Amino acid sequence: MSADRADSAQLSTLERLLLGLLAIPSVIGEEEDIRVFCEEYLSRVGAEEVVVAGDNLAFRPRAWTPGKPKLLLLGHLDTVPGQGANPPRVEGDRIYGLGASDMKGGDALILELCKRAVRQEPSVDLSCVLYAREEGPFEGSGMPEIVEAAPSYFEDVDLAIAMEPTNGQLELGCLGTMHAEVRIQGKAAHSARPWLGHNAIQAAAPLLNALRALPPREIEFHGLQFHEVLNATMVSYAGARNVIPASCTLNLNFRFGPDRSTEEAVSWLKAFVREVLPGEEVDILIRDICPSGRVCGDNPLLTRLEAVAEGGLTRRAKQAWTDVGRLSAMGIDAINLGPGDTAQAHQKNESCSRAVLAASRSLFHRFLFDSEAEE
Repeated sequence: MSADRADSAQLSTLERLLLGLLAIPSVIGEEEDIRVFCEEYLSRVGAEEVVVAGDNLAFRPRAWTPGKPKLLLLGHLDTVPGQGANPPRVEGDRIYGLGASDMKGGDALILELCKRAVRQEPSVDLSCVLYAREEGPFEGSGMPEIVEAAPSYFEDVDLAIAMEPTNGQLELGCLGTMHAEVRIQGKAAHSARPWLGHNAIQAAAPLLNALRALPPREIEFHGLQFHEVLNATMVSYAGARNVIPASCTLNLNFRFGPDRSTEEAVSWLKAFVREVLPGEEVDILIRDICPSGRVCGDNPLLTRLEAVAEGGLTRRAKQAWTDVGRLSAMGIDAINLGPGDTAQAHQKNESCSRAVLAASRSLFHRFLFDSEAEE
């Protein structure tokens, strides 16, 4: 059943909204059209306030009430580039389209919850953010733009939920991530007379061996295990095939635990590299770094959310990075919980499960309104 042939009577309003979002291309850096679509939707449903900054939106369905718990829902509007044709369509239990899981299903649910909260007061003060360029570098994200334009949305927040794909289950915290370029200086020479130079590639061997032998560091928070890992992911050097290389550069990707600050992570990595290469001339350049996310397993709103989940929610450690790390750095308790399929993120022919989408919808409507969704 394709999008244009689907019997709308067989689809929920949320599924139809998701298909509408999927019909709008929004590859990273090209979010204007989908931002306009969301802005017009919010105007039609009567949202109390909408703040626009570039292609980022902050909105709330009604005025906040002093003393009420404040919940912030977040989604990103961009997708990674497509990998061939994947038109929006429904086939059995799956809804297909670029971004179906990561994360337009979550975006559609945020918009629907806002629509209902305009008509019916939720149990919390609801505020929402949809932002651009999440799929790119940390520094290029649209999140700082909307934080600057709508700072009150990020103040006194009791819980933030990043609706990234989690298969409708809880993923707490997140690893920080860093990319560091380690440049080992050698000396060029003719490969027939290597003793006249210093082979920078071979000088990197102790570091590569140390990385190969380095076990994951296990960190536990609230009974959840995180695995801190450091890997070489790229190697580059300059020179011809018959020249002893004068330099060799390794890219190290450090996925560091929630117990480390960005400063501590940088300090540890530099000490590790210099310890295993004590006699080498080494330069270490931090290319980018994203903070780890605090594991807020005892948050009261999270406890309330888990209490209304039929059959309970499974808690997992987020063994990757999301903007939970950025929110934690702002002092906000944040979790990952969304209807998308983690295995479908960034995949060819991306799709999401209608059953999981419906279950996530039911959970959030019970949490906010103490009843099921209204069609």
